[in-house]
Amino acid sequence: MIVGTAGHIDHGKTTLVCALTGVDTDRLKEEKARGISIELGYAYVPVESGPAAADDVLGFVDVPGHERLVHTMVAGAGGIDFALLVVAADDGVMPQTREHLAILDLLGVAQGAVALTKADRVDAERVAAVRAEVASLLAPTPLRDAPVFALDATAPDDAGVAALSAHLHAAAASQPPRRDDGLFRLAVDRVFTLPGHGTIATGTVHAGRVQVGDRLVVMPAGLPVRVRALHAQDRAAASGHAGQRCALNLAGIERSALARGDWLADPRALVPSTRLDVRLHRLADGGGALSTWAPLHVHLGTAHRLAHLVPLDGEAIGAGDTRPAQLVFDAPLCAAAGDRFVVRDAQAVRTLGGGIVLDPCAPARHRRSAARRAVLDARERVLAGQGVTALLQCAPHGIPLAELARLCGCAEERVALPDGARVVATADGAQVCLDAHWRALQAQVLAALARWHVEQPDEPGVDAGRLRRIALPTLPVATWRALVEDLAATGALARSGPWLHLPEHRVGLSAAEQALAQRIEERLVAGGFDPPWVRDLAAALQVAEDSVRQVLRKRALQGAVHAVVRDLYYPHATVRELAARLRTVADARGAIEAARYRDALGLGRKRTIQILEYFDRAGYTRRVGMAHVLRADSGWHSA
Repeated sequence: MIVGTAGHIDHGKTTLVCALTGVDTDRLKEEKARGISIELGYAYVPVESGPAAADDVLGFVDVPGHERLVHTMVAGAGGIDFALLVVAADDGVMPQTREHLAILDLLGVAQGAVALTKADRVDAERVAAVRAEVASLLAPTPLRDAPVFALDATAPDDAGVAALSAHLHAAAASQPPRRDDGLFRLAVDRVFTLPGHGTIATGTVHAGRVQVGDRLVVMPAGLPVRVRALHAQDRAAASGHAGQRCALNLAGIERSALARGDWLADPRALVPSTRLDVRLHRLADGGGALSTWAPLHVHLGTAHRLAHLVPLDGEAIGAGDTRPAQLVFDAPLCAAAGDRFVVRDAQAVRTLGGGIVLDPCAPARHRRSAARRAVLDARERVLAGQGVTALLQCAPHGIPLAELARLCGCAEERVALPDGARVVATADGAQVCLDAHWRALQAQVLAALARWHVEQPDEPGVDAGRLRRIALPTLPVATWRALVEDLAATGALARSGPWLHLPEHRVGLSAAEQALAQRIEERLVAGGFDPPWVRDLAAALQVAEDSVRQVLRKRALQGAVHAVVRDLYYPHATVRELAARLRTVADARGAIEAARYRDALGLGRKRTIQILEYFDRAGYTRRVGMAHVLRADSGWHSA
């Protein structure tokens, strides 16, 4: 169990931790000279009761109480299990007592005890009065039933200190272990070096388990590191798990590349983002309403960042309100769904509220739409343990399995999927989609293809990329390709070279037409990049133009030839070569200048332009200004 102190400056938090553990957590010269805590302090003591006494360790995080160091207090309180609220009997409840308690509430700390320090300086009546004041303060919070211990932390054998210590050890012995089967995340709160060891990072493990030899990433930077050795709860160990304070000896990184506010995490656990969708709760005494783009100091994990607020329900969030909102940051940071945070005003002198992260990779567009609100509601259901069904119902295009794993905080194979959900393999990773949604996507594709055949009866089909832009323009390319593959595998659609078409969109040739087609295509192939026109073919073969034209149209429907312009056909192999030449003259952006392509083909400008415009129509390129730019999703890349 990890105990975190809280309370006003000079109420004796550090002295009390020393009395409980024998460790002076003020380690800095400035702290000792000024007599106040400036940085986070740490102490550990073996648990004295319970069946696992030989293994369990009670950890303490001592936080500063000065009003200008609240950001440090929040960094220390983010991963604690148990709050030790310290109130001096002579002063009673003070401003930072109230603010620290509000922060503990916002961070979801529900276990705790109260230490009435300096009880030796006041009479029994004053102690009783402060007890009543504390009880009134705690009444509306989860700590309302927290026991209160009057004590003198400076006395060697104080009965109050002994009673508090016994309570803490009993609570630690009965503390159920946190689940450690999730994706590992440790919030870094201190970084230093040791001679002969290198970089050491310490922090509280928020989720998962880490072992010596594990490979992690520093987030949001994405720097890979390896765990060379570790300490858990101030003891050398082979592994550490959720709920413990750990010190990781890291290989592959300099001290300067890591700082408080970073995460050490499983590579699958976090994704950097500049936008968080959250449910924000304003404190009742948190000042005036917060309107759009209000600047805020955000404390999340051990990070302290500046952000702007965008209310997602209305134009402002008033004191006492709980509303969905988006936090927009100037630089990327990392969070997981369900993480708690605290917000303070622009001057960082007043705590305004806090809340829970709903989506750590929130969109910039359509963030206030009804569909987006439904997604956030569904994500809250996931965090409440109600499964991912509602979220999948809000996702007609499916959701990456990796995203569901991050949301659920577990490996992909451990995500509990509902009946009626399918896992679709794509080039970008597995995608999860409800069967009903997948069938609806298939129906949209087939309907669009049918419309194309009606509108373009002489075309052999449509390029895959162009069909996506017609039928499902917002569907990710990798999912689209998997959808097409599925339709092709079931026979619902067919391929002819780069063309997609319905199976029934085919034509047959009579024996005479097949013979004529062979003679025509021999001459087209011989023509290379400048094949003969229909009229020239008819004259050379002594056949009516209409007969030649009819055979070529049928062969075009079969994908054997392509009409670059009316009555000018190129064999499929020649068009493939034209497409290959196009790629060779494209610049780094995929742009092609007509003059360069003309020189590569050895044709005149007019014919070159005709070929480029054909590739625009076919979906291989698109016109941008004076250039033609390759489309990455075109079927011609593999045709």
